[in-house]
Amino acid sequence: MYHLILTHSILRYLVLLSILLVIYLAWEALVFKKPYTRLHRMATSSASGISHLQLVVGFVVYFFSPTAQSFWQNKSMRWSDGLFFALVHFGLMSAAIVILTVGAALAKREVDERRRFRILFNYFVLALFIILVAIPWPFSPLAQRPWFRSF
Repeated sequence: MYHLILTHSILRYLVLLSILLVIYLAWEALVFKKPYTRLHRMATSSASGISHLQLVVGFVVYFFSPTAQSFWQNKSMRWSDGLFFALVHFGLMSAAIVILTVGAALAKREVDERRRFRILFNYFVLALFIILVAIPWPFSPLAQRPWFRSF
């Protein structure tokens, strides 16, 4: 179980970096009127793939996590780590990945390059904002986790 949590913890940085890369590339293409290239397509599909991998690992951690399980067994709605991970983190991260996936799919089908970059930028920024809110940062008042986990 701990290796899954460690994997989930490491993958969060890859997810953030890949989303930031897509946002930067879309912004750069909008500002400097660049064409949609293979790099844009690879960055978008990589960000989507890494995010989906993170979601799958997160689901496995969620369904076997003692924190989430104790929340559902006690059914306590008091604010705690259990409430954060069982409802807030799970729901917001799932929503963010759905938004990211919809944005990537809409952009892929768009013919006009300006609109394609605008769609990528808007959807990925929204997904990034939701992800940043739902991450249990060490300074978060909702739930704290360390920057890095170690073996």
